Amino acid sequence: MTATTTDPTTATYTPAAESLHAVLDAGEQPRRPSALSASLTFGWRAMLKIKHVPEQLFDVTAFPIMMTLMFTYLFGGALAGSTTQYLQFLLPGILVMSVVMITMYTGLGVNIDIEKGVFDRFRTLPIWRPSALVGALLGDVVRYSMASVVILAVGLILGFRPAGGVGGVLAGVGLLIVFSFAFSWIWTMFGLMLRTEKSVMSVSMMVLFPLTFLSSVFVDPVTMPGWLRAFVNVNPITILSDAVRSLMMGVPDGTDILWTFIASAALLTVFGTWTMRLYNRK
Repeated sequence: MTATTTDPTTATYTPAAESLHAVLDAGEQPRRPSALSASLTFGWRAMLKIKHVPEQLFDVTAFPIMMTLMFTYLFGGALAGSTTQYLQFLLPGILVMSVVMITMYTGLGVNIDIEKGVFDRFRTLPIWRPSALVGALLGDVVRYSMASVVILAVGLILGFRPAGGVGGVLAGVGLLIVFSFAFSWIWTMFGLMLRTEKSVMSVSMMVLFPLTFLSSVFVDPVTMPGWLRAFVNVNPITILSDAVRSLMMGVPDGTDILWTFIASAALLTVFGTWTMRLYNRK
């Protein structure tokens, strides 16, 4: 007698599953699920992973809190004379930095599923081919939203007062999530290209650290040397940080917002297309 194991992320019974069993019992051919339905199902699978492994929430709870407290009290007095004054500039940048940093976990999750052979099973199903990847990214959007809520809550407690009000904050978070969704396709591509989880992590950090620290997240680029400022001003993280900051402060910068949408569309077009080619060949 042999023991069998079941993936906890796929063992949940739903009305849809019961309906499928009824169709099969009747000898009928089940209908092919729509692209939206399949993507949402895989998105729910990503949520079930968090339910069964709650340690995954560390990067969207403890990490953002630690970053907010550390940079506020390390640099606040030295750069702005008071932590409260510096927090008004810093918090939108820390929000961008924290959410962009956790986008790399998308690639890690894809790589782990490939190593376990899970994606081989998904490829045999009669579903829209990209749904497994799109669903994983949709699940990560929830993580980005959770991280944003945590950081904003901590910021409000510390004294952050966005002049743009609730509307400006929601618009800033929405813009950040749109960019992060597009940006995460880069790590999905690396998750398919590289062989191990550690390799994906190493490459991700090599790209993310220069992009996030050499930006306007912490300070205004005006104080930087000319050669460094030239790079910082065209860094997409700088543009995103300035756009989110302008929305939260109630003075929307149309140019930065437009360039953020253009960058998001370019990332999605280039890396989304390349990722799907790799996925189809894998």
